[in-house]
Amino acid sequence: MAKGSRGGAGKSLVRATLAIHEPPVGTSTTPGGIIRTFRFDFNPAQLSLTRRAEWKSTPTQVERDGSLPEFMGALPREMSVEIFLDSSDEPAGNTVLKKVESLLDCCETTARSVDAKQPSPPWVVLQWGSFSTARFVAYVSSVEASYTLFGTTGAPIRATCRMQLHEIPGQTLGQNPTSGALKAQRVHRVVAGDSLQSLAWREYGDATVWRAIADANGIDDPSRLPTGTELVLPAVEEVRS
Repeated sequence: MAKGSRGGAGKSLVRATLAIHEPPVGTSTTPGGIIRTFRFDFNPAQLSLTRRAEWKSTPTQVERDGSLPEFMGALPREMSVEIFLDSSDEPAGNTVLKKVESLLDCCETTARSVDAKQPSPPWVVLQWGSFSTARFVAYVSSVEASYTLFGTTGAPIRATCRMQLHEIPGQTLGQNPTSGALKAQRVHRVVAGDSLQSLAWREYGDATVWRAIADANGIDDPSRLPTGTELVLPAVEEVRS
């Protein structure tokens, strides 16, 4: 499996990240505040995306060849991603160990969710530049870490982590839950100089409604708006409702 490079031409590559969020409170399907952003040392060489449909067949004695299957619905998407970690240039360090632990924590309940009496592990979003084909809010069902190289102190300095992500279905983008009508939502890529207030003024003519953008994107700290981030801009009806 080919790995990326952190030097040379690799410096110009857009690195994949895994945004790790607090689970929401109540019945919301919008991730809570960000816990940390896990930055990949090397971009994945492959992402596996799975979508299944569920069918039901009821046995019958009348039809010898079997009954006609009934479509029950589509199941949430699943993604498998392999993360390669390497700190062999620091044989006495423990960087790899800490990064693996942060991924394993994705299967542990967060303290904040326990305090809210809704125990849950974090929710995550895989982000890779403009790549949005497989971008969805998910929970981590499993993390498998294989340590393949150890440093002078015995700490691992190279590892491969295999993660299984399961989509958390939310309201269809732009869908009005009461009337079923589609609402006009846009996706904006953050550029230098953008702020939530300036986006709110540009989109809605009212800088004070910036919280609607923050809520729609699970932004806990509005002062941190990394360039290149894709933001969903809610429909005008949602902001003014």
